[in-house]
Amino acid sequence: MQKKWTYKPIPSLEKIRALAEAIQIDEYLATLLLQRGVEDFEAAKSFFRPMLDALHQPFQMKDMDKAVERLNQAITQREKILVYGDYDVDGTTSVALVYGFLHTYHKDINFYIPDRQKEGYGISAEGIRWAKDNGYSLVIALDCGIKSHDIMEYAQALEVDFIICDHHLPSETMPKALAVLNPKRADCSYPFKELSGCGIGFKLMQAFCEHNQLDVNRLYDFIDLVAVSIAADLVSIQGENRILAFYGLQKLNSQPRIGLKALMEISGFTSESVLSVSNVVFALGPRINAVGRLGHAGSAVKLLITAHKDEADEYARLINSINTERKDIDAIATHEALQMIEAENAEGTPKKATILFKPDWHKGIVGIIAARCIDVYHKPTIILTENDHVIVGSARSVGGFDMHQALEDCADLLLQYGGHKQAAGLSLKHENLPAFRARFEKLAAQNLTPAMLAHTQEVDLKIELKDITAKFFRILRQMAPFGPDNMRPVFVSENLVPAYIQLLREKHLKFRVRAPYNNLFFDVVGFGMGQYFQDLQQAKNIHLCYTIEENFFQGKISLQLRAKDIHFG
Repeated sequence: MQKKWTYKPIPSLEKIRALAEAIQIDEYLATLLLQRGVEDFEAAKSFFRPMLDALHQPFQMKDMDKAVERLNQAITQREKILVYGDYDVDGTTSVALVYGFLHTYHKDINFYIPDRQKEGYGISAEGIRWAKDNGYSLVIALDCGIKSHDIMEYAQALEVDFIICDHHLPSETMPKALAVLNPKRADCSYPFKELSGCGIGFKLMQAFCEHNQLDVNRLYDFIDLVAVSIAADLVSIQGENRILAFYGLQKLNSQPRIGLKALMEISGFTSESVLSVSNVVFALGPRINAVGRLGHAGSAVKLLITAHKDEADEYARLINSINTERKDIDAIATHEALQMIEAENAEGTPKKATILFKPDWHKGIVGIIAARCIDVYHKPTIILTENDHVIVGSARSVGGFDMHQALEDCADLLLQYGGHKQAAGLSLKHENLPAFRARFEKLAAQNLTPAMLAHTQEVDLKIELKDITAKFFRILRQMAPFGPDNMRPVFVSENLVPAYIQLLREKHLKFRVRAPYNNLFFDVVGFGMGQYFQDLQQAKNIHLCYTIEENFFQGKISLQLRAKDIHFG
């Protein structure tokens, strides 16, 4: 299906020329920077030269003083500390960072990851009982807890103190923990709101270092974990996250911790590979997530904290095999889900939202199924299964439709819900499912616009092939790390002549394009675009939507275009 191309607004020519002159770049590159909020020399300097010294003062975060004071008290009085985290990438990297760093200063510390199947998402009563029974008086909860109002009252009754470090959207009231660190709190003046859960754990440790006059470089040894969390959790790569991701990727590519190195190797990366955000998103992240989906995520934490190569290799092999199993399971379930949607559509007018329930779908993969369904049908999607006689599931949204708000509007029909505008989790009773389906569909019909439901491709700029020079690409590459709010620039070039067209493995395209009035050409790859093969063979000219990348082949490096979409003239 061809996508509708939407172009980012172009700044004024005056602004473009002023920035281009100030930092000595061409006007296309100046336009790209202005589109990302970089408007002058100082902003460009911060963008291209991120500095760890520019990280915000951690005590600006609400409750940080309380958290550090309680942590210091626990260490001084030799209390047992439990580091508690979610079972996804953000949660496991958070636990590995906080546990790994604090273990240097306090030996009576342990970690706890809830069992996804038995305990579900967030802070569980079982986890609190385990902490109490084993003598843990302080729990640091990471990447979860912001909606744990009732459970915090239970913790108080058992005299277990909690420091909550969470980045999910809070309710109007905070859970009654000793400290709640979340920049999204309405009463929190912390200047950057989009930290990952691991990022907030990092800020707690940064504050701990500052208060106790410890060498912060020891904490920076864990910054590769923060980069993995930022990439895998798809948080904004602007501001403080850009700094953390920049230095975290540097460490990941130079001196990664033993566990991450083992995972990189089993994922097919060599010592010559240069990992980017997208490599983490599509290679490392799914493997770490798979453990929490099908097994117990404690194995992921053990991989990330081990100091022994043999142990790291063993955990990496385990995680890789679980991920292979996960791929087989989600392929079958996705096929079933798509068939269910087709059957629903055949019965009458297609619905605005997709809500599917199958009690034997694996709880750990419903989020993946939802994402796959959106890839095909591009509408808000909720995939539900059953766990302990309760319906549980994951929700994914399309651009512009606030999934968290929609679930909030259905709160009286739900047992639990939480997450972001784009992704959330939920649970409900069986008897509430029909009413939930009806209300959510009504909300989707009221709030979705045709533009939200369209398959679109955002484009930064329209350029000609002659504009793609070695200097242009060199500066373009320095705009990395790429990710949400700083995506890899997407270009369109029109009226190109295609040639040497190949279909690879029956699903990928490889061809060459030439500018219409000269012999300047570029190689193009189009992964998963085999459906365009015949049209491309017959086309005399095309409009190409693409990103620019380096191709390494037989020791030679050249620029090539990676196709995002093709329009035929």
